Amino acid sequence: MIKLYAMRICSLLPSATETLFELGAGDSLLGVTFECDFPQAARQKRVIVQTRLRHSEDPAEIDRQVNNFVSRGESLYEVDFEALQAIQPDLIITQDLCHVCAASPGDLASALAALERKPEILSLSPQSLPDVWNDIRTLGTAVGRGSQAGDLAVQLEDRVAAVAEAVSHSSTRPRVACLEWLDPPFAAGHWVPEMVSCAGGLDVLGKAGMPSCRTTWSDVLKANPEVIVIMPCGYGLEEAVKQFNLMIRPEGWESLQAVRDGRVYAVDASGYFSRPGPRLAGGVEILAGILHPEAAPAAPPPASSAKIERFTRAALG
Repeated sequence: MIKLYAMRICSLLPSATETLFELGAGDSLLGVTFECDFPQAARQKRVIVQTRLRHSEDPAEIDRQVNNFVSRGESLYEVDFEALQAIQPDLIITQDLCHVCAASPGDLASALAALERKPEILSLSPQSLPDVWNDIRTLGTAVGRGSQAGDLAVQLEDRVAAVAEAVSHSSTRPRVACLEWLDPPFAAGHWVPEMVSCAGGLDVLGKAGMPSCRTTWSDVLKANPEVIVIMPCGYGLEEAVKQFNLMIRPEGWESLQAVRDGRVYAVDASGYFSRPGPRLAGGVEILAGILHPEAAPAAPPPASSAKIERFTRAALG
């Protein structure tokens, strides 16, 4: 294994970038993606991957662009070969979980073929919270920080376990709908339903360990969730609230139990739900604060969630 002090790392995953900084390996990180924005120091790193999607505040337009690229068999990402060649990385961290969420090994193929010295490729594809914690251990071992990674993973596991234990005594398990996209509606999958369960709720749309899936407003209405969590993939809290504000409410929205009870929330999805990294433990704490505020053992991270009261009141007339 290459010594950490000599290692040159490129991370194509915002979650891996965050983890590397948590493990004290930020100085060895020389290349990142346009989405690697946490911690603040990550923003100073050289960007080697850009999106090919045109900027739009309309989620339906973004969905159309994604579908067009996928239908043509084209990647959503563009790799800066010159930057990659200049860095000459020893290790590239990528993923093969979602070709919409981040660059994959396939996106790198042509650039890697032209490199004189072939780097090691570490591809991460977590499906659950245990997978995420194990990927932290795997990443730590790959960069010579195995001990620190083990400690971090245990801390995160303990935080989630503390939440699960605290809410296990609650008399109710609210039915929850986690919406990862609004137009068209998508139900959050992978680790999110598991996070809901750990926080004392029952996910009525997503399936643990399965990809996020397109759903319909009819399905949302049939499920009649007691709590709705707006978590558009890749968006922070302010952007999530904005997307919800722009959303055209489907017929029957006012009849939903969550709307009638004023239990519609927006969260910082980019920070605490979409990315399979250390902050998922904070996401479980956020959900516990929403579902069981009387029992949650830890305060949720600041500026991470908001009750969308004024919009539900407007919807109710």
